Amino acid sequence: MRNYTSRLTTCLSLLAMAATLAGCVGAVAVGAGSGALMVTDRRVSEVYLADEGIEIRVGNAIRQQLGDKVHVNVTSYNRMLLLTGEAPDAATRDLVERTAIANSTEIKRITNELQIAGNSSFATRSNDTYLTSKVKARFLDAARFSINHVKVVTENSSVYLLGLVTQAEADAAVEIARTTGGVQRVIRVFEIISDDQARQIDRKSQASSGSK
Repeated sequence: MRNYTSRLTTCLSLLAMAATLAGCVGAVAVGAGSGALMVTDRRVSEVYLADEGIEIRVGNAIRQQLGDKVHVNVTSYNRMLLLTGEAPDAATRDLVERTAIANSTEIKRITNELQIAGNSSFATRSNDTYLTSKVKARFLDAARFSINHVKVVTENSSVYLLGLVTQAEADAAVEIARTTGGVQRVIRVFEIISDDQARQIDRKSQASSGSK
């Protein structure tokens, strides 16, 4: 029990530190070394970099268009875009989505989870960062799948899970996130792939890593 507590505390501290230095949860991967993470990511490197570009372009466009009127987090995984945060009304919520579409031709699908509400507080966002770190630490401890295969986004205590995963990996990730203290709900934004597809992708990633 002592080893588990120590390990969990260490993971939470490191993840929280990375989030603070990067300025937001979405930037943790870059802060931790995007090259290293690309090796273990199931997305090919071109898509990995395209996702980062989509997040930057769309995020900048929304800020320029709406400024502080909205609080929007932009997450792209395998060119599937997730919008989370708050907008003051339905018209603004729709405008955010149209802005996203207009500023990236690479997006394959948009999941618009913006809530009609005032912008969340600093305390709420800090708690979301903590919950993301807590879920990731529990993924690591459970060791049921590679934590780099599942992206975690938390908004107002709701956890969104993205990634190219098998059904078994998706179910395991949801169960772990759902039973994490403080998490109010879990939303699947996965792309489900077959076990054979997962093995083929992972073998290619390992081969690519070994050749470097």
